[in-house]
Amino acid sequence: MTPEIYLDGNATSPVMPAAIAAAVRAMEDCYGNPSSSHTTGLQARALLDGARQRALRLLGVEQGSLMFNSGATEGIQTAVLSALCALRERRDAGQAIGSLLVYGATEHKAVPEALAHWNRLLGLNLALSKLPVDSDGRHDLPALRAVLPQTAMLCTMAANNETGVLSDIAGIEGLLEETGCGAYWMVDCVQALGKFRLRLARSRIDYAPFSGHKLYAPKGIGMLYVRQGAPFTPLIVGGGQESAQRSGTENMAGVAALDAVLAALEQGGVFRPHDVLCTFRERLAASLRRALPGVVFNAPFEHALPTTLNFSVPGLSSKELMDVFDAAGVRVSAGSACSAAKAAPSYVLQAMGVPDWRAASAIRMSFGPLADEACITRACERIERCGAALRASGLIAQGGSLPAQDGVLQLGSGGACSWLVHDAASRSCVVIDPQPEFSERILAHVRGLGYRAAAVLGTAPGAGLATLSRALTLAPGADAFGWRAGRADADAAGNGEQLALGGQLLRRVLIDGQAVYLLGHAVNGALPASAARHAFIGALAPQRLAGLVGADTLLCAASDAQQPFCSSLQAQAPADGLPPADLHLDPAALQDLLRRHPDAMLVDVRESHEHLVGEPLALSGGQVVSVPLGQLAGQIPAWMAAPVPLVFFCRSGNRSTRAAQCLRRLGYAQAYDLAGGMALGMVPTAALPLAA
Repeated sequence: MTPEIYLDGNATSPVMPAAIAAAVRAMEDCYGNPSSSHTTGLQARALLDGARQRALRLLGVEQGSLMFNSGATEGIQTAVLSALCALRERRDAGQAIGSLLVYGATEHKAVPEALAHWNRLLGLNLALSKLPVDSDGRHDLPALRAVLPQTAMLCTMAANNETGVLSDIAGIEGLLEETGCGAYWMVDCVQALGKFRLRLARSRIDYAPFSGHKLYAPKGIGMLYVRQGAPFTPLIVGGGQESAQRSGTENMAGVAALDAVLAALEQGGVFRPHDVLCTFRERLAASLRRALPGVVFNAPFEHALPTTLNFSVPGLSSKELMDVFDAAGVRVSAGSACSAAKAAPSYVLQAMGVPDWRAASAIRMSFGPLADEACITRACERIERCGAALRASGLIAQGGSLPAQDGVLQLGSGGACSWLVHDAASRSCVVIDPQPEFSERILAHVRGLGYRAAAVLGTAPGAGLATLSRALTLAPGADAFGWRAGRADADAAGNGEQLALGGQLLRRVLIDGQAVYLLGHAVNGALPASAARHAFIGALAPQRLAGLVGADTLLCAASDAQQPFCSSLQAQAPADGLPPADLHLDPAALQDLLRRHPDAMLVDVRESHEHLVGEPLALSGGQVVSVPLGQLAGQIPAWMAAPVPLVFFCRSGNRSTRAAQCLRRLGYAQAYDLAGGMALGMVPTAALPLAA
């Protein structure tokens, strides 16, 4: 297996070997409770105190306190609670405290959520105010100056987790001093640790949270700096550990691991220097420019961490980019890992005022200061492989470069759908129900194939077909559905009109002002209902097709939100709405099925560009074929005609589950999916532990 290239260091990092060894030693040899007074406890206390002293030195904390905790979220909660409790006490004593809780528009969501939570629970009822940023992602200092007289607490960050943009901490501090603002100030330093020098004691910062897992320590260990004199209220009370700042027996394995990372920082020579990291970033950027024409970087390099690149590519969604990178063994993310599962544009990029398409399709590529020359070289090679695969699949085709295609292609999944019908023999195609969001994709696809567009059709009248028709150089003169006048064999209502597409016929039937397009091979120059293999039905309910199509004709709608991919008149969903119990196969069940059915077919439903850059499955038995999800409807008739066990797989298991469920609804009893996809259901690729 090809080792993975991990370029998602801003989300988390692998644990460095020295940190693993330190954690193991702490569990094996220094397992005492640091609050115990016997020798074993004293040894643990010495480890804890030594780690704290090292952290204080590295962070430039000459006075003030530093407590160990579970990570940044706990540190943020503790800082916000401490500041807001002090504000309530001051207000109750009759002091003026200000009316605003100000936070940067690009802060991690943990900050405004903590402010809103404790503001409500403590009954302060202060107003939350979002501080805008400029087009470079840096705080708008004039806007900050305007609100400081009313500010009770200010929350900013040292470096942004999505873009790597560095805040003007000195500029913010200067405004606080200039205006005499007494607001409490928290600076999220999570992305700063190990990437630039910190001197907290010389700053006006009251609270600074840190998280170990962003810099090669395990998850579940972090730190919070509290400036001397800043108010403090513990989030967790109990046994009085951490000088009563954070009760609970200390996570000694985590502290020891973090101390090993801090020791590497203090000693030097382990992490790459700034100029080397900048060179690595430039090399990655150059490969992205070669691989992905039109790539746009969403943050200026001169104001950002050298370990972070945030970019968008015209015409490509973040999901498409993530999928092809992941198939090539390159781990990246779409914005913040905490919100990657939410299909929404990046609020960080929106706050910077970038165009909507860039905010919705951005990719974050980030590495850590342990990255080396070999890792970056491999990453650049794979980035360019991904670009070649995207060109080969037509997503960034330059024209006339795609292999011929036959059959039915669906664009879109889980919502509005467009359909393309291809005929390789005549090098022609028909577009049905083109959705506006797919127009550029359709144009690139048709031009990349070098096909002639025979028609652009809609199932509803006036569906905005003219723009795409002109772009595909179709002659004017079509009706409201895009259908050309003068087709043969039509009755008075326009039913039975036919369009030849190589050896196939496309027949139009009108039902209550809606068009249905039947597709199949001609029988004596006509297309009877029994010969229709596909029916493109728009928004019509399937039961409206009774008597017009066969029971097994595949019904392809303009939306697949309710019936993914396609349905039929005989299709049945499970009575209880749950998938069949035997639908999901784990690796052992898959091997058993392959032993019993050597003719089984394993169907890779990832997109063709993912399949091109991925590695073949190492399985004993079964034939592996690539049928991207969008081509599923075109392939189903052949499978139904000669059924063999089908096992669908993809990266995570989501797409393959939908494919297997579709086949089961159509009555294909031997359709399965690989549980967990290639991420969980197969042996994972070997990791490069220092590649983050």
